[in-house]
Amino acid sequence: MLTISESVEIPDEEFEITFARSGGPGGQNVNKVNSKAVLRWNVVASPSLPFGVRNRFLSKFANRLTTEGNILVTSQKTRDQGKNVEDCREKLKGMILEVLYPPVIRRATKPSRAAVQRRTETKKLKSSKKQLRQDPKGDY
Repeated sequence: MLTISESVEIPDEEFEITFARSGGPGGQNVNKVNSKAVLRWNVVASPSLPFGVRNRFLSKFANRLTTEGNILVTSQKTRDQGKNVEDCREKLKGMILEVLYPPVIRRATKPSRAAVQRRTETKKLKSSKKQLRQDPKGDY
């Protein structure tokens, strides 16, 4: 069971985990052991995700989905199958946490009258300071 939050839990039966030969360091052992973990999860058919979370997930990670609606998460960080599977699960959990809550819509606000007045006063002060730095006109 992959627990995302109090309201979202995904049972292990929805995941399909396969293993492949991993690249990178490992000596002679790397050619004999399938340590790379590939987690496949059908997002479209999953009953575990609420409707809004599923829609946000599908729109945000559309480029990572297969044509059947599966998402593939791979890990080959370590030479241990179990640790790579846990890493895949953590990656998927992070992806779901990114879209778990809808984004907060920013509402535009106007600056207060005092803030506008302070801004114009500082602009006037800077302008007068720069005017004093100029050469006097007409004394050539």
